[in-house]
Amino acid sequence: MARRRGKLNFTPRRRGSGRTLALSAIFFILALTIAPPIQHYFTQRAQINSLRAQVNSDTKALQAAQKELQLWRDPEYIKSQARERLHFVLPGERQYIVTDSNSQITENQSTLVADNVPENQPWYTRLIASITETGNK
Repeated sequence: MARRRGKLNFTPRRRGSGRTLALSAIFFILALTIAPPIQHYFTQRAQINSLRAQVNSDTKALQAAQKELQLWRDPEYIKSQARERLHFVLPGERQYIVTDSNSQITENQSTLVADNVPENQPWYTRLIASITETGNK
């Protein structure tokens, strides 16, 4: 019997492919394990920065309110504000309010709504009629 000797046709296997696959699988599992805590860390850092900014703005608002409170504790400031805002005058003083002298004064100051409000009615009826007429125009 004659045996035939033939060539074996084996393709050489790359040695690094098994190691590379195992190493990449380990890195993939490691990345999946570490990703959520890293995401939580960055989310918490963003929240901390946001809260710090809010605390800073609230502190500035508090300081401004404290300064205003100190102003309102001064009687002279209260007098000046009453004069300016409420047009108060001290006894013996006269107050003059200057209006815009360039504006044209019209003789017919009534409006269409004022003409349609019934007279000789209680005030609440006139108020309701005024609101109703204003809504219709």
